[in-house]
Amino acid sequence: MDSDMKKTLNAPDETREFDHGKVDLFHVGGGTVGRFELQPGWRWSNDVKPLAGTDWCQQPHFGYQVSGVLHVAMSDGSEYELEPETIGVIPPGHDAWVVGNEPVVSIDWSGAATYAQKG
Repeated sequence: MDSDMKKTLNAPDETREFDHGKVDLFHVGGGTVGRFELQPGWRWSNDVKPLAGTDWCQQPHFGYQVSGVLHVAMSDGSEYELEPETIGVIPPGHDAWVVGNEPVVSIDWSGAATYAQKG
């Protein structure tokens, strides 16, 4: 029972790699938490869209931005950035990309379970 009640970030249950990034998945307490590591040059529409098979990312994200800057562009035309030490929500229907030369690391509580799976 202990293994389902707590996890260390040093031992993911699963890792999904894609161009310029990866997501480590941790199955804990009946849910899934993801740790995203996105390298400079990563953009959802270039690196994950071919896996998802959708025009926009349809995963909802609710997470904590550990490092780096992530620019989010919504299908309705609105845009914003998530910066280090920010808690943010990204609704379905978005594109996103790493800004600058620092990798983005974020912890996501809501959209990781099915992220970067073939659609």
